[in-house]
Amino acid sequence: MADRDPKETAVAHFKESAKAKELAAAECADGVVRAAGLVADAFRGGRKLLLCGNGGSAADCQHIAAEFVSVLDQRHPRPGLPAVALTTDTSFLTASANDFGFENVFARQIEALGVAGDALIAISTSGRSANVIAALRRARERGLKTIVLTGRSGGAMNELGDLVIRVPSDSTQHVQEVHITIGHILCELVGRAMFGPKPGR
Repeated sequence: MADRDPKETAVAHFKESAKAKELAAAECADGVVRAAGLVADAFRGGRKLLLCGNGGSAADCQHIAAEFVSVLDQRHPRPGLPAVALTTDTSFLTASANDFGFENVFARQIEALGVAGDALIAISTSGRSANVIAALRRARERGLKTIVLTGRSGGAMNELGDLVIRVPSDSTQHVQEVHITIGHILCELVGRAMFGPKPGR
């Protein structure tokens, strides 16, 4: 059987990604709105947002944190909001992983930086990432509000989030594509909740 034409492959991926987003719009929108409320409440209370995840999810953490601290849309400026990706400090990550194991690299930072009333967004497409699970457990011990972004099954993380948003897909890449969309929506909804809607919206 001949390989599929490259353009057909590209079009198919676009369509499959769009289908995953359509399903997420139907099944996840209520959860995203609730998540935005939890994050906005944390900011209003003088608290911060922490984010953790591995691989592509680590990149999503950095991306989402950057949108909160900077701004999602430069046409509609607002004050910076305190969001920290726990995936960026290579000195800490390598030291802690080398000395104590990779499973605790996020939990340790939550122990050091997290306070009651903060919010944590924990991202794992499988729901089985040991270090993200450990982070969620430590966050709950310390009184953080926990928001889970995962895939269809949710894995062990189903039981560890105050709010769990499961993207209705089993494809890692499409789950990740929806996760970053959810991150953008959260930024917009939190901005609207705290500073009012954008002009014309």
